[in-house]
Amino acid sequence: MQSELPLMLVTPALFAANLVVARWAQGADIPPVFLAFGRWALAFLILVPTVGPRLWAQRHVLAANWQRLFLLAGLGMGVAVAPQYVGARHTAAANVAIIFAACPALVTMIETLVWKAPLSRRQAGGMFLAILGVLVVLSKGDVTALGQLQFGSGDLWVVLAATGWSLYTVFNKRLPLPPLPGTVKLAAMILGGAIVLAPFAALEAATGNVPHFGDVRVYIALAFLAVVPSLGAYFCFDRLVAIAGPARASMSVYLIPLFATLAAWPLLKEAPHLYHAAGFGIILAGVALSSMRKR
Repeated sequence: MQSELPLMLVTPALFAANLVVARWAQGADIPPVFLAFGRWALAFLILVPTVGPRLWAQRHVLAANWQRLFLLAGLGMGVAVAPQYVGARHTAAANVAIIFAACPALVTMIETLVWKAPLSRRQAGGMFLAILGVLVVLSKGDVTALGQLQFGSGDLWVVLAATGWSLYTVFNKRLPLPPLPGTVKLAAMILGGAIVLAPFAALEAATGNVPHFGDVRVYIALAFLAVVPSLGAYFCFDRLVAIAGPARASMSVYLIPLFATLAAWPLLKEAPHLYHAAGFGIILAGVALSSMRKR
C-alpha cells in the first residue's frame, strides 16, 4: 500500500503534464500534428538503444500481426493524440482532461452498440451521467448551448480524440496483440504511432503549417512530451498495474483532471470555473454508479 500511493499520485500527474504542455506549445505556434508525430518519433529514438535488440528479436511476431499493431497504434497514438493537440489550441487544459475522464462511458457504449455486450441499469445510468457531465463542460454550463449545439471547435476535436482512445481500449481487448514484453510492446506501439502520423504531419507541413525551428520552445516541448507523458507516465502506469492491479490502477486516471486544472491555473493562467467542478463531479458520480456491485 505504501509503494502504491506514490504511484497513484505520480502517474496521473505525469499524464496531466501532457495536457498542460500541449496548451503551452500552442503559444509557440507548434503545429499540432507535428507535435504528436515528433513526440512519438523522439520517444522511439530514446527507447531504441535499450529496447532495440529485443524489438528486433520479436520482429516476426510483430510482422505477423502488423494489421492489429497499426490499428491499435493508429487509434491510441494517432487519433487519441493529434486531435487532442488540435483541440488544445482552442480550449482549456481542464476541458481536455474532463472530456477524457468520460472515456469509460464511451467504452461501455461502443461495446454495447457494436458487440452487444450486456448493459445493466447501473451501467446505463452511469454512462448517462458521464455523458451529461461532458455536455456540461462542452456547453460551459449554459443549457441554451446544449439545445443549439454551440460548442467550441476545440472541445469537439477533444471529443474525437477521446473517441479514438475509447476505440483503442475496446480493440485492445477484442483484438489484442500476442503476449510481448512490456517495453517491446510500448516501443512497437510508439513506432507504429509515429509511422501512422508521418503522412499527416507531412500534409500539415505542405499547407505551410511548419514549426519555427529557431524557437527553443519547439525542442523543449518535444523533449518533455517524449520523456514525461510518453515514457514516464506509461512506465509508471504499468508498474502501478503490477502492484495494485488493473482495476485500482485505472482509478488513478480520474485524478488527471484535478492535476491538469491545478497546474493550468498558475502556469497557463486558466482559472477553473464552476462548470468544470460540476461536470467533473457528474462524471465521477457516473463512474461510481457503474462500478457498484450488486449486494
